[in-house]
Amino acid sequence: MSGQTQIPINVEMGQTGNAAPHQQKNQEETAPQPQPQPRQHHGWDHNDSNTLLVVATLITALTYQLGTNLPGGYYQDDGNGHVAGDSILRDKHRKRYWLFMTASWLGFGNSMLMTLALLTGVPVASRLVRWPFAVAYSSLVLAFISSQANTWLVMDLLIWVFVLILLCAAISLKNRQPRWPAAVEKMRARFFHL
Repeated sequence: MSGQTQIPINVEMGQTGNAAPHQQKNQEETAPQPQPQPRQHHGWDHNDSNTLLVVATLITALTYQLGTNLPGGYYQDDGNGHVAGDSILRDKHRKRYWLFMTASWLGFGNSMLMTLALLTGVPVASRLVRWPFAVAYSSLVLAFISSQANTWLVMDLLIWVFVLILLCAAISLKNRQPRWPAAVEKMRARFFHL
């Protein structure tokens, strides 16, 4: 032991060396701190599939509920040419009834398709996930609008088409890579105050 040099061990800091604990703390305090990274904007493909699965499940539940509980209710008893349990909306406003039911089943079917795609491992950026989402979400809007009395069915359809186009454009543009990344980042920083 007399010929070997012993290295003092600082047990408190878990390090070896001759530096005193207060000197090591000063070195740690003067070390450069990592700077926060600017917020990254990701496309549709960076969405978590679990999040989309929850959204798809909620849309499925809502559209199923809408399809089974029609606005206006059901007849409670037989009489006046109707049977107990028939839809009042179907008898009084047949076109509105069919628009409502079509919207409800479009939303239900597309949300089920999206759920199945996500559960079987289809990538989130796939069209098999993106477009059913847009149709299911916009159909939910159409079902809500068409359930309201005193609205024009043509206006209901125009609102649905507008929402569908808006969703498709938002999904497509968010997924597209910019041609001029620096200019796009500058615009994003200006609009989103990053």
